[in-house]
Amino acid sequence: MTTFAAAVASRLPTRLVGSAAVALYPRFEPELGRLADFCPPGANAVDVGGWYGPWSRRLARRCAQVVTVEPVPHLVEHLRRTLPSNVRVVQGAATDRPGGTARLWFPEGDQGDRGVSSLERREIHAHSVDVPSITLDSLDLRGVGFVKMDVDGAEVAALRGAAELLERDRPALLVELESRLGPIDPAIALLTGQGYAGWVLAARRWVPLTGFDLVGHQARTEHLVHQPLLRRAFVPHRARYINSVLFLPEGRTPGTTAA
Repeated sequence: MTTFAAAVASRLPTRLVGSAAVALYPRFEPELGRLADFCPPGANAVDVGGWYGPWSRRLARRCAQVVTVEPVPHLVEHLRRTLPSNVRVVQGAATDRPGGTARLWFPEGDQGDRGVSSLERREIHAHSVDVPSITLDSLDLRGVGFVKMDVDGAEVAALRGAAELLERDRPALLVELESRLGPIDPAIALLTGQGYAGWVLAARRWVPLTGFDLVGHQARTEHLVHQPLLRRAFVPHRARYINSVLFLPEGRTPGTTAA
């Protein structure tokens, strides 16, 4: 979400960002258009880091129930007003510590609309708010077939907080990993240790993460993150900046996990 959100929200009034996200997001994250490759129809899904809801809205069409986790208060209200009735919105930051609060950081002049808020403070962040700290395991979810996770550098804590869910339901996961935000190896190692294997959508084809230099790719294509919105919308698939990794239980491959 980060790269698209920052581009859109910096160019449109806040009230239009949600509509733009739903309409344009698949241009920036084509994985959203490939749900049939990894998200079982009729299963339950979890959208961690809902923002304005492009993933939640698409998942609601395919899944029986969707739980959307979003920490930013005014985005939570927007999601509750606009998402379909089979989506439950939970306010909180996904961590490995149920209960209490977590500090969510924002850039100067941003209240969460740009999609670059994070529990991990970086040089772009200037102010913070306290938000509820939750774990996915504390939500007592069942029958989860897919989890999408976009938490801007806090992936390890969020995954640790979902250990029981991952062991019990063995869902597919799509996790945004960006080396420019911090090391990505810890999250990959955690999921590999739990019997998951990674895949990336490169040039419209799923390839194993083990044979794809994601860090090197992101270093070569990071300039795309800073390009004007419309120019980035028409970058060929083979040249795009990839920051989403699909993790499937070992033995499963994209396109054979869901009908």
